[in-house]
Amino acid sequence: MGFQCGIVGLPNVGKSTIFNALTSAAIDAENYPFCTIEPNVGVVPMPDPRLDKLAKLANTRSKVPTQMEFVDIAGLVKGASQGEGLGNQFLGHIRQVDAILHVVRCFEDENIVHVDGGIDPIRDLEVINMELILADLDTVGKRLKKASSQAKSGDKKCIAEAAFLQKLYDVLDGEQPARILELETDAEKEQVRDLCLLTTKPVLYVANVSEEDLVDGNSFVDKLKQAAAAEEASVVIIAGGIEQELSLLDEEEQREFLAEMGMEEPGLHRLIHAGYSLLGLITYFTVGEKETRAWTITRGTTAPGAAGKIHSDFERGFIRAEVISYEDYISCGSEAAARDKGVLRSEGKEYVVQDGDCILFRFNV
Repeated sequence: MGFQCGIVGLPNVGKSTIFNALTSAAIDAENYPFCTIEPNVGVVPMPDPRLDKLAKLANTRSKVPTQMEFVDIAGLVKGASQGEGLGNQFLGHIRQVDAILHVVRCFEDENIVHVDGGIDPIRDLEVINMELILADLDTVGKRLKKASSQAKSGDKKCIAEAAFLQKLYDVLDGEQPARILELETDAEKEQVRDLCLLTTKPVLYVANVSEEDLVDGNSFVDKLKQAAAAEEASVVIIAGGIEQELSLLDEEEQREFLAEMGMEEPGLHRLIHAGYSLLGLITYFTVGEKETRAWTITRGTTAPGAAGKIHSDFERGFIRAEVISYEDYISCGSEAAARDKGVLRSEGKEYVVQDGDCILFRFNV
């Protein structure tokens, strides 16, 4: 599967509580900084009622949801980019993930200390963002120094690389994340990939609130939303304590609890879907009596690439994809009925798979 969302934030903002709720992992969530040293990794099934409906129609014996990985990374503090609070180690963990879920404390509780003494979501957001920027500034600065030296030889490639790195350095030096820089060429995209910068990763802000603020939010959430909107990021409101309680209940108890709270689904479902969307992922299905399964691919993937998610032989020997949209499958009730009604399509190598497609791949190796 391989898609990871890293959960980051200052100490004591609720990261481990939310991770516990996501994964039911029951890891330590103590009231002191750095209780999480090594990152905890949890594999979470993607909630998708479409899979349940397809499996029921196919009378399938096995149902396999798609999954995402969440990584609980220890709390960062001011000075992390200089190694403060084991910062270099923790920043290294962030480099390994595909997207960042930035948990921001938007609740007051005198029993849970704040590392900076008071609740201020904008200050907290800026502390984390600045440490990521400073770490990237150091990375780019070192590469720029080397590229500038090589550019003195007159080599056009080295000159172009140094010029681009200078633009990137200037963005970071202006206290802006690297992701705002528009990449104009394949060479620039490759350079950025090679640098493994922290601030190129997409970010979703998670407002951790108390139970009474879950529905309408509060002034802290309003401030966070304004700041997130300025960088074209989204905010998901979660009450970590409630979600952890929910994670300990069975399905029937969860339904009763949600009904009492006036909620249609756990907030963590919204968080998982938001992380999925943040990474630009979609789901397609393979449907059969033996197994009905959801598969994760990036938006824009062609049929052979989607086939390769099942097995490399499917991609290498791809002939065609027999495709039924989810809506047509549900409407017809079966693959055979969809074929009879003419809504099953035969697609070739150029077909871009759509979210919800039900696919049978034909291949030969």
